[in-house]
Amino acid sequence: MQLFQFVYNFLWGDLVKIPLPGGSSLGLSLLVILLIPAGIYCMVITGFLPIRLFPEMIRVSMEKNVDKDKKGGVSGLEALIVSTATRVGMGNLVGVVAAVSAGGAGAIFWMWLAAIIGSATAFVEATLAQIYKEEDPLYGGYRGGPAYYIHHMLAGKKKKSVVAVLFALSALLCWCGISQVVGNSVSSALDNAFHVPPLATAVILCIPGAFIVLRKNVTVKVLNIIVPIMAGFYIFLTLFAIINNISELPGVFGRIFTEAFGLRQAMAGGFGAVLMNGVKRGLFSNEAGSGSAPCAAASADVDHPVKSGLLQALGVFIDTIIICSCTAFVILLVPENITNGLNGMDLLQEAMRYHFGNAGVVFIAVTLWLFCFSTFLGILFYARSNVAYVFGDNWTSQTIYKAIALVNLFIGCLAAYTFVWDLGDVGIGLMTVFNMIALIPMSKHAVRALRDYEEKKSLEVADQPQRAAG
Repeated sequence: MQLFQFVYNFLWGDLVKIPLPGGSSLGLSLLVILLIPAGIYCMVITGFLPIRLFPEMIRVSMEKNVDKDKKGGVSGLEALIVSTATRVGMGNLVGVVAAVSAGGAGAIFWMWLAAIIGSATAFVEATLAQIYKEEDPLYGGYRGGPAYYIHHMLAGKKKKSVVAVLFALSALLCWCGISQVVGNSVSSALDNAFHVPPLATAVILCIPGAFIVLRKNVTVKVLNIIVPIMAGFYIFLTLFAIINNISELPGVFGRIFTEAFGLRQAMAGGFGAVLMNGVKRGLFSNEAGSGSAPCAAASADVDHPVKSGLLQALGVFIDTIIICSCTAFVILLVPENITNGLNGMDLLQEAMRYHFGNAGVVFIAVTLWLFCFSTFLGILFYARSNVAYVFGDNWTSQTIYKAIALVNLFIGCLAAYTFVWDLGDVGIGLMTVFNMIALIPMSKHAVRALRDYEEKKSLEVADQPQRAAG
């Protein structure tokens, strides 16, 4: 436990403290030190891709180019939906609430900035996952992710890379911890809203969960239904609340930008909390740089690796700029005298009660259930390629890991273990460290692919007038 706590503090604790005016300080954890410069670097080498090629991201998301004759094939859009299932999870509710509770309205601005930077990182890692993907002999289609491009960089033709194995094991450890967190979050929400006993929640979650994940290639089909419905419904209702209070919106934007630069917090020594809570929650809500989403990106059957990268960059935008912002606005549009002293889910539930009455509390409970359940399905899709890398291509290891995750989901419904939350944090922290070992050195391959893609697009545009004339 002491070793575990040491690793946790090393990854998440304040490795460097920068003094700020007003008596505050800016604490930088190892992960922030790694991810922010990496994101800025990816922005520069891709020519500010998230801004420059945003229309192309939208266009690519409309394509359906999966080879239907290839059994188990996943389209680029389906891979985006799988990664969105894990991004649009607890981070969009609990994470945003935590950022606002600890850092105030200004934390939202830094979440937005982290998303723009993170989308460039997401593009690079997803494109690399596509370049080094492999055919999947068990499920059909393709597989890959950081373990595979780390292997290519460090091991070459050798059977295994130590760093790649460590990444895969860290990922599997993280996702087991998240399984318990998912169970506990859903259990608490349903108990508070409907007084559903934890054991009943465990059964409600685990039986359909087992039915889906233990069957071959059912996960993507289910997520294709759940994710668009839950995200669309959540956006619709939150936009309704925002439009209903449209006259208050300029004041909310004023709070966000004023507090973002600590004009109010600096006097109380809180600027560091504003900035770092926004940055941390933004980075780990959209997962850019952690190496999880590339496991979905690699499965996409697209005709150019860059298309998968563009889709995953768009996924960061959907997660943070749209859905996280909806959650933030719903909270910030409530008069401060109503929410003073509240934090965590109590803050969000009170905000929803203000906008929708008691039905708002019920809505949040159901939304959290859907968000968390889709997260569970998504992480088990990610786990496929990592289990295969460590233990080989066999159904035994695949089934055992799924069974362990289901047991953790069941246990999480019955009781909360703080250790498990830390387990997930350590897992995702180690994933990020191992991913960064390969991401920066190999980013040149993603840039080369991007140049090739843009050159081909330019030629297509140039050929269009000639074809029309002919």
